Amino acid sequence: MSKFVGAHVSASGGVFNAVQNAQNIGAKAFALFTKNQRQWAAKPLEDETIEKFKNALSASGILPRHILPHDSYLINLGHPEDEAREKSMDAFLDEVQRCELLGLEKLNFHPGSHLGKISEDECLQRISDAINKTIAQTNGVKMVIENTAGQGSNLGWRFEHLAQIIDKVEDKSRVGVCIDTCHMFSAGYDIRTREAYDKSWAEFDKIVGFKYLMGMHINDSKANSLGKGEIGLDAFKFIMNDARMDDIPLILETIDETIWKEEIALLYSFEN
Repeated sequence: MSKFVGAHVSASGGVFNAVQNAQNIGAKAFALFTKNQRQWAAKPLEDETIEKFKNALSASGILPRHILPHDSYLINLGHPEDEAREKSMDAFLDEVQRCELLGLEKLNFHPGSHLGKISEDECLQRISDAINKTIAQTNGVKMVIENTAGQGSNLGWRFEHLAQIIDKVEDKSRVGVCIDTCHMFSAGYDIRTREAYDKSWAEFDKIVGFKYLMGMHINDSKANSLGKGEIGLDAFKFIMNDARMDDIPLILETIDETIWKEEIALLYSFEN
């Protein structure tokens, strides 16, 4: 099997519960928050929690490289105001260190927003600088930038934004990209037909490069289950038969978690 599909599962009651929640839906990959994503601070991970997580993971057969933790939604590494950015950088460092403790290899994050107060270039530079500072204080964990839908002052919706951030990262072995299909489509990169799919991914490869693709969020257009939105099922058939998406976490974030098990099975049924 070359594809590793899962969903963003709950870690309520302890991060170790995410492993069982993933197994319950037939997932071979999963995403989770290692702390409450809507709060700045969290109590440190206890040794017992770390051990329970590692034991559960080992028993599950799911590999650390197929797990895509997501950081807090509050973090903005491109924040135009120094004090607010420092707060974000401290929180981001804590998130990366939590991944280190859990033996996880990646941390997925939204790049940041200029809030209309600084230029795009300045904001992108701030994001790269924050990644560099975090890399200097941590080991091993890859920082995986998620493309955005381009709403408000959020950057990262154009492939050029992702490339510009990566370009200024000193240790490129520690940075990658997660492509969200819904965000990609909202930002104007069509993947609904074979021709459109090939064109959009060729553009991605030229501007960013597939060597940086370290995960995907598998979503139909906003607030829709697979095949129920504007993207439709063909795009997901293409993905499931595209060798460039082998061996990375393919994570569902679709609206109805009660059918994730069926959606995972559906995606696997597309594999030729």
